[in-house]
Amino acid sequence: MAFSPLVDELVESLRVLPGVGQKTAQRMAFHLLERARSGGSRLGDALGRAMDGVRRCDRCQNFADTDVCGICENPERNTGVLCVVESPSDLLAIEQAGDYRAGYFVLMGHLSPIDGIGPEQIGIDRLVHRVRDEGVTELILATNPTVEGEATAYYIADRLADNNVLITRLAHGIPVGGELGYVDGFTLTHAFRGRKPLAG
Repeated sequence: MAFSPLVDELVESLRVLPGVGQKTAQRMAFHLLERARSGGSRLGDALGRAMDGVRRCDRCQNFADTDVCGICENPERNTGVLCVVESPSDLLAIEQAGDYRAGYFVLMGHLSPIDGIGPEQIGIDRLVHRVRDEGVTELILATNPTVEGEATAYYIADRLADNNVLITRLAHGIPVGGELGYVDGFTLTHAFRGRKPLAG
């Protein structure tokens, strides 16, 4: 490139972000250098601190800056219910909905043998021990409704089949306000399978 090695390094560093290609990385770099140097410095400091200080919670595997995250330490949470999600962003979506007030287990992925991701890589043994050791009475499987997410949910359910725990799956189906004509066949099939009586 026609710029200094420092600019080139900044552009290449920004390209690690999802969805950021060469042109977008250049625009970001130029914006930081031209108009937001103090913001860029804050970004660099925050990024450095996060990379050094953020780890996984010892109980749920979510991101935390202490050994146990704030959700796991919260005494107002129902410890008898555990919701299994694939990623911290899934946990955040559930938290932002505001209705769920129990515990989590974050897999940090899903089973994908073709990619070399097996039960060990996503902590399923830790999940099984937690369910057994902490007296969990309900396990909510909130993995994504993809082939890998479904396979992961079925694998977990199979591993815990002999335990005295209710295993449930998040309902899948038609979104509120959706119209049948715009719903794909996979979603519609799940909606039919997950139908329930209408309280009258």
